[in-house]
Amino acid sequence: MRMSVEQPLWRALTGYRVLTMVYAVGLFVSAYDGFARPWLAIAYFAVLAGWTLGTLPKVASAANCTKRFLAADLTIALVGILLTRFADSAARVETGGPTLPSIWTAGAVLAFAIKGGWRWAAFASTLVAVANLVHRGAPTRDTIHNVVLVWVASIAIGYVVEVARASERTLARALEIEAATRERERLARDIHDGVLQVLAMVQRRGTALGGEAAEIGRMAGEQEVALRTLVSGGLVPVSRISEDAAEGALVRAVEEPDAGDGTAGPVDLRALLAAYAGAKVTFSEPGAPVPLAPPAARELAAAVGAALDNVRAHAGAEARAWILVEDWPDEIIVTVRDDGPGIPEGRLAQAEGEGRLGVALSIRGRLRDIGGTAELISVPGQGTEVELKVPKASEGPKNTRGKAEKR
Repeated sequence: MRMSVEQPLWRALTGYRVLTMVYAVGLFVSAYDGFARPWLAIAYFAVLAGWTLGTLPKVASAANCTKRFLAADLTIALVGILLTRFADSAARVETGGPTLPSIWTAGAVLAFAIKGGWRWAAFASTLVAVANLVHRGAPTRDTIHNVVLVWVASIAIGYVVEVARASERTLARALEIEAATRERERLARDIHDGVLQVLAMVQRRGTALGGEAAEIGRMAGEQEVALRTLVSGGLVPVSRISEDAAEGALVRAVEEPDAGDGTAGPVDLRALLAAYAGAKVTFSEPGAPVPLAPPAARELAAAVGAALDNVRAHAGAEARAWILVEDWPDEIIVTVRDDGPGIPEGRLAQAEGEGRLGVALSIRGRLRDIGGTAELISVPGQGTEVELKVPKASEGPKNTRGKAEKR
């Protein structure tokens, strides 16, 4: 059970009301002979004592302290202040004698402060101030001093209560997040030990059996990658691939958070690249976030997408690819490797001469715009490797979305 941080204030207020009630009665008893109508004061103190003791449960917590109770409590305090002129002698009133409720009145104002904060405290203390000025008939130094003291103290306590409540809500939210994180880690362990291993086994067995089993294995592999990405890094942007039959082009669109003009904070590169993982694309990432400026991260992710498009287009639908992210002190290196037949020597130069600028623009051009470099290594029969390097200080090109790539 979690106790409210303001609960000690309610307990203190309960004790304060009882002690100040006894104090007010003691003041009356000590000055009994000076009262013009002592029977009126006795009647008031009987009501005050019964009200104070009978409503102790009302000031035990914020839930019990209702608005109706606060209104009645403040009314008793105000009536006691105004009744003093009729019960006490004129001489004692003019010389600044205490009112009937005396400092018990502050308890009523403090109840407003603890219940509703500094605004409620300001309202209640203002009514008390007006009642005191009416009782005195004219503002005196002592009266103003007491009024200002109650006003400032109640507002200060009300503000402290609001801060305490805000802190309590923040702490509760942090505890909820911690509990959710621990539960997620537990589920991740269970999923890793059970579901992921079963999906991996189905993929291997399906591929070995062939036919319809191979298709089931492929889908199991895709689900394994998606589930592994979810439990390791949460929800990631979705990658969509579609064929444009009219133009014979491959279009890849990556949904990513909108970073506006690039003034937002760094984004985790892993979240953007994880969208490319699939049954035939293995994604390897560091265990910690890889922060990079949003524009640079988008361009780098788009370059990786272009490299994978080349694998699919030139190495065949069955080719496998691997994405490796390395976080170095001064730069980030992303390597895209495949097990295809490789690129024959001179083929890239020939493609550029024919106007096919996929590698020149989609990969090298993007990296050049963000201050990075792209190196392509290919050995016939041994696959192709694209190494993308981006300095961590890179801010990326301005006004560049990099969400869609079409070749």
